[in-house]
Amino acid sequence: MAFSQRLSADYYASVHRDIRARMAEDGVDVLLLDSNDDVIYTTGFSHYTTERPVVFALTQTDAYLLIPELERHHALDQKTAAELVVYFEFPGRDRPFAVLARTLGDIKGTVAHSPGISLARVGQLESAFPNAKVTASGIVGKMRLIKRPEELVLQREAARISDSMVSAGVALIDDALRTGKTMPTEIEIEAHIIRHALDTMYREHDDILLVQGIAGGLVYSGLRSAFPHGMPTGHRPQRGESMILSLGCRVGGRAAESERTFILGEPSKEQERTYNLAQQAQAIGTAGLVAGATCASADDRALGFIREQGVGQYCLHRVGHGMGVMFHEPPWVEGGDDTVLVPNMVCSSEPALYVPGLGGFRLADTVLVTESGPDSLTKFPRKLDEVILG
Repeated sequence: MAFSQRLSADYYASVHRDIRARMAEDGVDVLLLDSNDDVIYTTGFSHYTTERPVVFALTQTDAYLLIPELERHHALDQKTAAELVVYFEFPGRDRPFAVLARTLGDIKGTVAHSPGISLARVGQLESAFPNAKVTASGIVGKMRLIKRPEELVLQREAARISDSMVSAGVALIDDALRTGKTMPTEIEIEAHIIRHALDTMYREHDDILLVQGIAGGLVYSGLRSAFPHGMPTGHRPQRGESMILSLGCRVGGRAAESERTFILGEPSKEQERTYNLAQQAQAIGTAGLVAGATCASADDRALGFIREQGVGQYCLHRVGHGMGVMFHEPPWVEGGDDTVLVPNMVCSSEPALYVPGLGGFRLADTVLVTESGPDSLTKFPRKLDEVILG
């Protein structure tokens, strides 16, 4: 049987029940969520975000999704887990939030919205619900920290494909090095990898949830790899360079990423030393992702090791971040986040070293927090002799 990316109606009913219980505890009568990721999380509806509001509205009895007319058939096709409320256009003679307010009726209690909503939309909500108290609520953000079993199935599959994306890139690069063919550019390598991920999904999956950023990443080599988040260019990787493949995908709207640094040809002593330090730091970061520890303690352990080795000036960022509907979401594995790690949180582990004049050295895994310790969902090899190409 092919893998299905679609979560069931029962799954979304369970999510709605849990949100409603928290709404009752907090005295919230209506909860409104307008971010792409919250809409996916609560309804399974994926759309291309524009200025047109798409808003999930939940009460104790009803679930609505406010959408523009051009999304109507798209939402029906996706079997969205909410009743559709449709407005024609934005800004509209009939304003979108006015359409929603007529559906919900005269709310005199509390209308809560997600903390990330724009200030402009807060004003529109206050106008649409003049008799209600309009306030922010982090109910769904807190729920999203801990993944449900059905979500973890999707993330494990995303991790598997992310590893295979790295393998596809390695095969292309290694073939050019071994045969003397013209090395593809970073842009060409990235395109090859994205096509591999999409081909894998269409070949092996049913009911693909098409989301923004469904597959992709960063491919950067040589001296530019010392710039974190370097964008692919027309550079053709060369022997003697380090090269980072930072890749990931979203399966059913749930994310994973796999990242490795490769050495093209025999590594120099400096490359070997720096890579080994980065690998050790990443292992320490992963080991810190254990239930009962804090995000800050995991970050402190790995970054403390880097500084103790005398290379702290080359460490430019935290150990990692949470992953779920989005590639980057809370919790933040950083010294300023004292969130206690609990089972079924999913975080990245990716401390790194960026050495000007030499290159970047970063490994990243998608890690599940469990009672018994960290479970790395991505498993691509990482020892030095396993990342030397050509």
